[in-house]
Amino acid sequence: MSMSEALLREFDQEMTTTRKFLERVPEDKTTWKPHEKSMAMGRLAAHVAELPGWAATTLTQDSLDINPPGGPGFTPMQMTSRAQVLELFDTSVAKARAAISAASDEDMMKPWSLLNGGKTVFTMPKAAILRTFAFSHVIHHRAQLGVYLRLNDIAVPSTYGPSADEGRM
Repeated sequence: MSMSEALLREFDQEMTTTRKFLERVPEDKTTWKPHEKSMAMGRLAAHVAELPGWAATTLTQDSLDINPPGGPGFTPMQMTSRAQVLELFDTSVAKARAAISAASDEDMMKPWSLLNGGKTVFTMPKAAILRTFAFSHVIHHRAQLGVYLRLNDIAVPSTYGPSADEGRM
């Protein structure tokens, strides 16, 4: 089994679960935060929707400068509707899945760098970037979103087993 085939199985499972969380984000709570230092719920949902795009960026480029000298930096999306977030997520997932499917084991081992203002922040093999930034990063923020849902009395979907709201999977 190739690295791509192995990663796709996990990717598909995690993205299916993640979509369930995004489907429950209430449109009337986009500015809600559990703490002043926290992201607003709408921004967090948009961030979760953007993150699968790291997979396509990682596999189709050798680096990404989040604040390129002389150019515009990354502008995070702000949630205006649940449909907008789901559309972004579905597009990101489709692009990511296509890029992962097309990647060879050799592609997965090529170095990839994150830059900020032209300076390298880190360099890792593309496979490690996928696991860290396209998978684990989504999972981390999805868990945050689950807390936001719970604190707003919105049913939390089952993830790796039953949730308190969904006793059976």
